[in-house]
Amino acid sequence: MPLDSKSHPLNSLGFAKPPSETRVVVAMSGGVDSSVVAAMLADEGYDVVGVTLQLYDHGAALAKKGACCAGLDIHDARRVAEEMGFPHYVLDYENIFRDAVIDEFADSYLAGATPVPCIRCNERVKFKDLLETARELDADCMATGHYIQRKAGAAGPELHRAADPARDQSYFLFSTTPEQLEFLRFPLGHLPGKDATRRLAAKYGLGVADKPDSQDICFVPNGNYASVIEKLRPGAAEPGEIVDTRGRVLGTHGGVIHYTVGQRRGLGIGGLSEPLYVIRLDVENRRVIVGAKDLLATRSVPVREINWLGDGPMTPGEESEISVKVRSTRPPRPAILRPLSQTEAEVELLTPEEGVSPGQACVFYETGGTRILGGGWIWRGA
Repeated sequence: MPLDSKSHPLNSLGFAKPPSETRVVVAMSGGVDSSVVAAMLADEGYDVVGVTLQLYDHGAALAKKGACCAGLDIHDARRVAEEMGFPHYVLDYENIFRDAVIDEFADSYLAGATPVPCIRCNERVKFKDLLETARELDADCMATGHYIQRKAGAAGPELHRAADPARDQSYFLFSTTPEQLEFLRFPLGHLPGKDATRRLAAKYGLGVADKPDSQDICFVPNGNYASVIEKLRPGAAEPGEIVDTRGRVLGTHGGVIHYTVGQRRGLGIGGLSEPLYVIRLDVENRRVIVGAKDLLATRSVPVREINWLGDGPMTPGEESEISVKVRSTRPPRPAILRPLSQTEAEVELLTPEEGVSPGQACVFYETGGTRILGGGWIWRGA
């Protein structure tokens, strides 16, 4: 077991002192993952403080099972804390969440992008404001229920994909900075799968052991993005034309916000000899451009707002072989990274990908390994 200069063994969170003298704030969403983290650390004797964020107060969301940090979830988190005997606090972050996440989500969608608000929530709320709150509570670290691994590296802590590829959440955590990574812990990243987490929940007697996973964005009940945008931005759904790549009008639509790049179903145009897909959204002219599936394929991906987690800075003009994800549900694919600056780059996909859309993330991985090298945001039509 590693020892420091005072011969104190490192505990499971990497601190050279007993668990009872190590305070850890656990971000508790009310789901099984974060509940298991809190229960496990409390069982190991750590000084656990549970914190749940009230992010969004929406009638439909509050009543919906699996809506992150809604009324039912806050109740579930509080019950776990009571069962395991550690303090639990609920913080009202509604205004912060709206300013940092919801408003940008609405504006990005109106601009024809396909935003990923869960990444912004991690970046701007959980790993920024909540992390600072954890420091104010004199915590040694903050733990979450994310499936990702933090490993010691030669230049400091590194981010690695979860042991279970099916549960890996690295796509949503690429913007974690080195400074944040020093303070964060991810106790579930090494587990072989969600079944193992549920078994731990049962072991600790948690009432959330069989609670279903959340599938939707917390403030988008039933996955209906367009209805939320219309409420946030009244008048956003202006009608327009559906056209092919030559500008020929094929039909009309009730608002660009109802469409995303790569969409095939629900276009509202029929009687055609081949299936058509949304190729591009022309927001300025309120046009939805459709075409054959092969037009969706692209190899060039422009990326900006890059958060780099590799050893040493990126060097403009020097290309490197990496793997990338352009969608959370797709495995990493081989690519060439060509930095333009410390925050912008061009990524060349060695195999064309379909449906690469502005507003999505492009996450970088080491070739043939599990380490996350960072990532950025796709910012214009490829």
